[in-house]
Amino acid sequence: MKKLRPERDPETAEEPMKKVTIYTDGGCRPNPGRGGWAAILRYKDKTRELAGGEPSTTNNRMEMQAALQALSALKEPCRVELYTDSQYLRQGITSWIVRWKANGWRTASRQPVQNADLWRALDEAMSRHQVNWRWVRGHSGHEWNERCDQLAQQQIDKPWKAPAR
Repeated sequence: MKKLRPERDPETAEEPMKKVTIYTDGGCRPNPGRGGWAAILRYKDKTRELAGGEPSTTNNRMEMQAALQALSALKEPCRVELYTDSQYLRQGITSWIVRWKANGWRTASRQPVQNADLWRALDEAMSRHQVNWRWVRGHSGHEWNERCDQLAQQQIDKPWKAPAR
Protein backbone atom coordinates (compact mmCIF):
# COMPACT_ATOMS: atom_id res chain seq x y z
CA MET A 1 0.00 0.00 0.00
CA LYS A 2 1.34 3.42 -0.91
CA LYS A 3 2.14 5.66 2.05
CA LEU A 4 0.10 8.86 1.96
CA ARG A 5 2.03 12.09 2.45
CA PRO A 6 0.46 15.13 4.06
CA GLU A 7 -0.81 17.64 1.56
CA ARG A 8 1.31 20.69 0.81
CA ASP A 9 0.25 24.03 2.17
CA PRO A 10 -1.53 25.66 -0.82
CA GLU A 11 -0.39 29.13 0.30
CA THR A 12 3.33 28.33 0.36
CA ALA A 13 3.54 25.02 -1.58
CA GLU A 14 5.73 23.71 1.25
CA GLU A 15 5.54 20.39 3.04
CA PRO A 16 4.24 20.67 6.62
CA MET A 17 6.95 20.63 9.28
CA LYS A 18 7.30 17.59 11.48
CA LYS A 19 6.41 18.16 15.13
CA VAL A 20 9.12 16.87 17.48
CA THR A 21 9.08 16.96 21.27
CA ILE A 22 12.46 17.19 23.00
CA TYR A 23 13.28 16.75 26.68
CA THR A 24 16.72 17.78 27.93
CA ASP A 25 18.78 17.76 31.09
CA GLY A 26 22.35 18.33 32.12
CA GLY A 27 24.28 18.18 35.33
CA CYS A 28 27.66 18.32 36.94
CA ARG A 29 29.22 16.77 40.04
CA PRO A 30 30.75 18.81 41.62
CA ASN A 31 29.98 22.07 39.83
CA PRO A 32 32.33 22.69 38.09
CA GLY A 33 33.46 19.12 37.60
CA ARG A 34 32.47 15.98 35.73
CA GLY A 35 29.40 16.64 33.62
CA GLY A 36 26.74 14.82 31.69
CA TRP A 37 23.92 15.82 29.38
CA ALA A 38 21.00 13.95 27.86
CA ALA A 39 18.17 14.55 25.43
CA ILE A 40 15.15 12.54 24.39
CA LEU A 41 13.62 13.25 21.00
CA ARG A 42 10.07 12.06 20.36
CA TYR A 43 8.39 12.01 16.97
CA LYS A 44 5.09 10.18 16.61
CA ASP A 45 5.72 6.73 18.12
CA LYS A 46 9.54 6.94 17.84
CA THR A 47 11.87 7.85 20.69
CA ARG A 48 15.60 8.56 20.41
CA GLU A 49 17.92 9.05 23.39
CA LEU A 50 21.15 11.05 23.15
CA ALA A 51 23.72 11.47 25.91
CA GLY A 52 27.27 12.61 26.41
CA GLY A 53 29.55 14.24 28.89
CA GLU A 54 32.78 16.00 29.66
CA PRO A 55 35.39 15.39 32.35
CA SER A 56 35.59 19.07 33.34
CA THR A 57 32.66 21.44 32.79
CA THR A 58 29.75 23.22 34.47
CA ASN A 59 26.09 22.46 35.06
CA ASN A 60 24.97 25.31 32.79
CA ARG A 61 27.18 24.14 29.92
CA MET A 62 25.73 20.64 30.18
CA GLU A 63 22.15 21.99 30.12
CA MET A 64 23.02 23.97 27.00
CA GLN A 65 24.86 21.06 25.39
CA ALA A 66 21.80 18.83 25.77
CA ALA A 67 19.61 21.29 23.86
CA LEU A 68 22.29 21.95 21.25
CA GLN A 69 22.88 18.27 20.55
CA ALA A 70 19.14 17.57 20.33
CA LEU A 71 18.45 20.41 17.89
CA SER A 72 21.52 19.51 15.84
CA ALA A 73 20.32 15.90 15.55
CA LEU A 74 17.22 16.98 13.59
CA LYS A 75 17.85 16.33 9.91
CA GLU A 76 15.26 18.80 8.61
CA PRO A 77 13.47 21.90 9.88
CA CYS A 78 10.89 20.95 12.51
CA ARG A 79 8.35 22.43 14.89
CA VAL A 80 9.87 21.68 18.27
CA GLU A 81 8.49 21.68 21.78
CA LEU A 82 11.66 21.66 23.90
CA TYR A 83 11.33 20.95 27.62
CA THR A 84 14.12 21.90 30.01
CA ASP A 85 14.36 22.16 33.78
CA SER A 86 16.95 24.95 33.42
CA GLN A 87 15.68 28.49 33.77
CA TYR A 88 19.18 29.67 32.78
CA LEU A 89 18.83 27.91 29.42
CA ARG A 90 15.20 28.87 28.78
CA GLN A 91 15.59 32.52 29.81
CA GLY A 92 18.93 32.85 28.07
CA ILE A 93 17.74 31.58 24.69
CA THR A 94 14.30 33.22 24.72
CA SER A 95 15.08 36.58 26.31
CA TRP A 96 18.64 37.49 27.27
CA ILE A 97 20.24 36.48 23.96
CA VAL A 98 18.58 39.34 22.09
CA ARG A 99 20.37 41.91 24.27
CA TRP A 100 23.65 39.98 24.27
CA LYS A 101 23.75 39.91 20.47
CA ALA A 102 22.89 43.62 20.25
CA ASN A 103 25.66 44.37 22.78
CA GLY A 104 28.32 42.39 20.91
CA TRP A 105 28.04 39.39 23.28
CA ARG A 106 28.44 41.58 26.35
CA THR A 107 26.18 41.70 29.39
CA ALA A 108 24.44 44.86 30.61
CA SER A 109 27.49 45.45 32.82
CA ARG A 110 29.71 45.19 29.69
CA GLN A 111 31.26 41.87 30.78
CA PRO A 112 31.69 39.06 28.24
CA VAL A 113 28.71 36.68 28.18
CA GLN A 114 29.54 33.39 29.88
CA ASN A 115 29.25 30.36 27.60
CA ALA A 116 29.02 32.60 24.52
CA ASP A 117 30.36 29.77 22.34
CA LEU A 118 27.39 27.58 23.23
CA TRP A 119 24.87 30.45 23.06
CA ARG A 120 26.04 31.19 19.49
CA ALA A 121 25.85 27.53 18.51
CA LEU A 122 22.37 27.19 20.05
CA ASP A 123 21.19 30.33 18.28
CA GLU A 124 22.41 28.89 14.96
CA ALA A 125 20.88 25.44 15.60
CA MET A 126 17.59 26.99 16.65
CA SER A 127 17.38 29.20 13.55
CA ARG A 128 16.52 26.17 11.39
CA HIS A 129 13.50 25.24 13.48
CA GLN A 130 10.40 26.70 15.10
CA VAL A 131 11.21 26.13 18.76
CA ASN A 132 8.84 26.63 21.67
CA TRP A 133 10.88 26.53 24.90
CA ARG A 134 9.05 25.08 27.90
CA TRP A 135 10.13 24.81 31.51
CA VAL A 136 9.45 21.74 33.61
CA ARG A 137 10.30 21.52 37.30
CA GLY A 138 13.26 19.17 37.76
CA HIS A 139 13.02 16.12 40.03
CA SER A 140 9.24 16.42 40.21
CA GLY A 141 8.34 13.03 38.78
CA HIS A 142 7.99 14.10 35.14
CA GLU A 143 8.65 10.85 33.24
CA TRP A 144 10.86 12.23 30.45
CA ASN A 145 12.71 14.74 32.61
CA GLU A 146 13.52 11.97 35.09
CA ARG A 147 14.78 9.75 32.26
CA CYS A 148 17.01 12.57 30.98
CA ASP A 149 18.36 13.08 34.48
CA GLN A 150 19.12 9.37 34.74
CA LEU A 151 20.97 9.37 31.40
CA ALA A 152 22.95 12.50 32.32
CA GLN A 153 23.91 11.01 35.70
CA GLN A 154 25.17 7.87 33.93
CA GLN A 155 27.45 10.09 31.86
CA ILE A 156 28.76 11.83 34.97
CA ASP A 157 29.51 8.45 36.57
CA LYS A 158 31.17 7.09 33.42
CA PRO A 159 34.92 6.48 33.71
CA TRP A 160 36.82 9.14 31.76
CA LYS A 161 40.05 8.51 29.94
CA ALA A 162 42.90 10.85 30.78
CA PRO A 163 43.78 13.17 27.87
CA ALA A 164 46.75 12.03 25.77
CA ARG A 165 49.99 13.83 26.52
